[in-house]
Amino acid sequence: MASIRDLKKDINYVLGDIIEAVYLVEASGNKQNSKEGNAIIDNAIEVFDGLIAKVNQKSVENRPAHLKSVKAELETKAGSLIEQLNKLG
Repeated sequence: MASIRDLKKDINYVLGDIIEAVYLVEASGNKQNSKEGNAIIDNAIEVFDGLIAKVNQKSVENRPAHLKSVKAELETKAGSLIEQLNKLG
């Protein structure tokens, strides 16, 4: 398992890139601050907060397995956000 710091960076970069992509799609389509775009951004922020909270949990029995599940959750939730982003464009 990669370090906890790397996992936190992955969470930050992936969700940050999704938020940035929302802004780019909206700018290219002249749809600044659309309801759909704002919903995707809000969801990305909620996912970020939830995943970081899970990474910071110290009272789990099997920490490596817990961190693997957090990484898997990041992948599935990021995939879902990307699907929403593709519908936006």
